[in-house]
Amino acid sequence: MSTLAIAGFLMITVFMYLIMSKRMSAMTALMIIPVIFAVAVSGFDPKLGKMMWDGVKQVAPTGIMICFAILYFGVMIDAGLFDPLIDKILKTVKGDPVKVSIGTALLAMIVSLDGDGSTTYMVTCSAMLAVHRRLGLNPLILPSIVLMMNSVMNIIPWGGPTGRVLASLKLEAGDVFVPLIPAMAIGSLWVLFVAYRWGLKERSRLGTLVLNDAHAEVSASVAVDPEAEKLKRPKMFWINLGMTVLLMVCLVKEVLPLGILFMIGTGLALLVNYHSLKEQNERIIANGANAIPVVSMVFAAGIFMGIMSGTKMVDAMSQTIIAAIPPSMGPHFGSITALISLPGTFFLTNDAFYFGVLPVLTKAASVYGISAAEMGRAALIGQGCHLLSPLVPSTYLLVGLNKVEFGDFQKFCLLPAIAISLLWFGYAVVTGLIHL
Repeated sequence: MSTLAIAGFLMITVFMYLIMSKRMSAMTALMIIPVIFAVAVSGFDPKLGKMMWDGVKQVAPTGIMICFAILYFGVMIDAGLFDPLIDKILKTVKGDPVKVSIGTALLAMIVSLDGDGSTTYMVTCSAMLAVHRRLGLNPLILPSIVLMMNSVMNIIPWGGPTGRVLASLKLEAGDVFVPLIPAMAIGSLWVLFVAYRWGLKERSRLGTLVLNDAHAEVSASVAVDPEAEKLKRPKMFWINLGMTVLLMVCLVKEVLPLGILFMIGTGLALLVNYHSLKEQNERIIANGANAIPVVSMVFAAGIFMGIMSGTKMVDAMSQTIIAAIPPSMGPHFGSITALISLPGTFFLTNDAFYFGVLPVLTKAASVYGISAAEMGRAALIGQGCHLLSPLVPSTYLLVGLNKVEFGDFQKFCLLPAIAISLLWFGYAVVTGLIHL
């Protein structure tokens, strides 16, 4: 094994140890650790700055897209675009456990569009917890449905995992995300089916209660924020809905790069809903708080990847891996990566797996003619149960909101969550997105 390969593997090990032991944030480790190793390997090379800057420039489109996608959906949530649908769901579910379970899944799917898991948990649980408790449903059902649906929706490019894949492999969303949209639909249908089955089980156990005041009860259980109510723009509902549908169509059709689409969309959303400069600035600042942590990490990853590529560490590491894999297994790198991603993203953080492990696997797979796009899609397969990992901070928020034990929650939800990944894997293989 060459010195560069040893340095590369050691750098990834140190990086993963520091972020998993919480001795460094992911953003800090992505910037500082590669610089230390680059200096140790090649000294104060004057090309070091160029390596880092090249890496940052390569991830810039992804950072821009994530930033403005979060801003766009944040503005739409502030303006109340999804409120009528949420209101309809709450009025419809009433006292039927089946309707409550399915309504919970639909609500989680809608709120997950902003790409922030914590927001999804807080909004969905605040709206549905009173109904679940009033009916006496198994307290594990609500958090399980919400987590699984958020796992499915989390592979939108601004949700986190896909953004990391795009940044680490220097790909466009059209290469990775757009082909997986049908897989997201399959995953959503699976979660709805599981919610239906759990609802049937609870209906047979509890029956159906007549809750004529169910919606009022839920509304009363959620404190109304006067400041948030001032931001609602109900008169703009149809314009906002049309703008969002058009944006999604343009996204799928790849009319323009995703970053540009969301930049234009954010500008229009602010102009249409908030006319004064003061209001627009307030919305940018408020929703920017969700965007900055993700975007800053993407740019930090640019430094990591720039140094990995510029110093040729990733080349040396891939050669080591290639030498260790029997030639007969080489053409199966895509499916192997898909299967590895299930435990990989559970026992490692997304940062460790996508920034540390995936680039090395992708470089090795390229020798066998497997594209970076295929490897990126394969690496997302494991996201079905990633959020059940004890390494995901937002999951503790979900557990706390529902007052359930983490271990009980994992046991109840693990197999249905793994099934999401298996369904994705089957779809990807059948459609040729990943080759066996």
